[in-house]
Amino acid sequence: MVLSHNVWSGGAAPVIVTLTGWIALIKGSLLLFLSPEQESSLFLNGVRLEQFFYLYLGATLLIGIYLT
Repeated sequence: MVLSHNVWSGGAAPVIVTLTGWIALIKGSLLLFLSPEQESSLFLNGVRLEQFFYLYLGATLLIGIYLT
């Protein structure tokens, strides 16, 4: 997605798709190179997924609805 859709202008939708691709690339790279202990520490403690679950869920839902 990063190689074929690296569009940073033209409205909100192309930029959101481009950001989603970059975020997926960074997350995949972290999962590939970090140990399981570091991964769980980063994603559970660093992002505080349990504490802000509904906030992340709502943001993802709104972006999905907008792009649909």
